[in-house]
Amino acid sequence: MTDKKWAFEDLEPGVTIPFGEKTVGAEEIKDFARQFDAQPMHLDEEAGKASILGGLSASGWHSCAIFMRMLYDALLVDSTSQGSPGITEARWKRPVIAGDTLTGQTTVLERRTLKSRPGIGLVTFRHLVTNQRGETVMEMENPIMFRMREAEDAA
Repeated sequence: MTDKKWAFEDLEPGVTIPFGEKTVGAEEIKDFARQFDAQPMHLDEEAGKASILGGLSASGWHSCAIFMRMLYDALLVDSTSQGSPGITEARWKRPVIAGDTLTGQTTVLERRTLKSRPGIGLVTFRHLVTNQRGETVMEMENPIMFRMREAEDAA
């Protein structure tokens, strides 16, 4: 039997798992932008203030990367996760501004076993990332594959 906390059997619809907190710093935003999304509002404070975002802001892709680490720390690190076939939906609702502290949660929407992969189930999650004011900055939905404990016991 697996020693992981989260397996397919544990992830029933309605289960909610909270994320920890992450404060996003200006240098982190700029470092990510220099490598992956070098738009002015992600590289320069004045350009960020002059933009519709209102300040130096993390790229949406940077927000996704931060979310991924939060999801990993809250769930995936101690799970039977086998990866994901993709993202169903991703929406950036508000900018993540330098100095924001992010948190959030993930909630199981549905799950099903995979006939094509015995011992594996597909769990669909709804993820919310919020800032220190409780405003939703990002919402995502995606399925993730997890091994089943029962399948491991039979092996």
